[in-house]
Amino acid sequence: MSFATMTDDERWEAMRRRDKAHDGRFIVGVLTTGIYCRPSCGARQPLRANVRFFADGAGARAAGLRPCKRCLPDDVGRDEAAVLAAIAAIKGSEEPLALADLAQRTGYSPTHFQRVFTRHTGLSPAAYARTLREERARAALSDAERVTDAIYDAGFSGPSRFYGHMEGRMGMTASAWVNGGKGATIHWAVVPTSLGDMLVAATDKGVCRLSFAEGREALENRFPAAMLVEGGAEFEALLKEVVDAVETPAQGFDHIPIDVKGTAFQEAVWRELRKIPAGETRSYADIAAAVGKPNAVRAAGSANGANNVAVLIPCHRVVRSDGSLGGYAYGLDIKDELLRRESAPAQRRLGEF
Repeated sequence: MSFATMTDDERWEAMRRRDKAHDGRFIVGVLTTGIYCRPSCGARQPLRANVRFFADGAGARAAGLRPCKRCLPDDVGRDEAAVLAAIAAIKGSEEPLALADLAQRTGYSPTHFQRVFTRHTGLSPAAYARTLREERARAALSDAERVTDAIYDAGFSGPSRFYGHMEGRMGMTASAWVNGGKGATIHWAVVPTSLGDMLVAATDKGVCRLSFAEGREALENRFPAAMLVEGGAEFEALLKEVVDAVETPAQGFDHIPIDVKGTAFQEAVWRELRKIPAGETRSYADIAAAVGKPNAVRAAGSANGANNVAVLIPCHRVVRSDGSLGGYAYGLDIKDELLRRESAPAQRRLGEF
């Protein structure tokens, strides 16, 4: 969402929230003080009647305003350039880059640069680098005929470095990623709910698939070489929690573990989806801005659609900018009902759908 596509009311609400995702998208001019600020400025907020919005600092200066010394609004462009330069350096380096090194390249102090980078991408520089290497590893493991080849293709200096870095991160062994889940055990069940039959599948790390109107065949397509085990005593407790999350989603379900994998961008989108409070919605543009990619609205929509764990990663909470429901993999009736349940009092017993 650019300056041209936002209304003044939307800008005012973003300013009232001190929404950092809107920094760089517009400038807030305060006529009574003669200064202009970022939307996220921490200074005392002015009255609505004293505010005027501008596309950039140049427009505000042309109106006779001067930049705020607290939030330094003219540095937004510099911040973005610094983050892009750091990302290029991270992608081009075979070894992890220290925060001090990245900061020196951009002319920032390490502490300030870490804040700037995290604000723009949703990840610290170290977390971004780790996620990038994990993404490369998964891609290499999916394409390579041998695990060793994949390890070197992903940029690791050897197998010991790879296994040390990826331990506990991939949910399956490296060989399993190459061989369609070979060696992995996935417990699963199809259970009736008030929204229809629901497939739930989980590794020992958490739920890896939650969908409606699917069965064993869908799991076999995703994990053709995995060991699929229907039910199981330990799985039953997790299954009950998942069913409760669907029937009474307003009660919350952040405690339920999930085991999902995607690209760095997809996983960033999924993290933002899990931050949306029950009973609230966001637009695709809001999600794109929240992950530091305000122009990637379509990509955010694709990442939303690539979610393999319905409800627990609440992609149903994303709607179009005009407030309409948009699409949903399992039908708009289910999406509408999930949103209705989340907006209802948590203690209300839900009827049949």
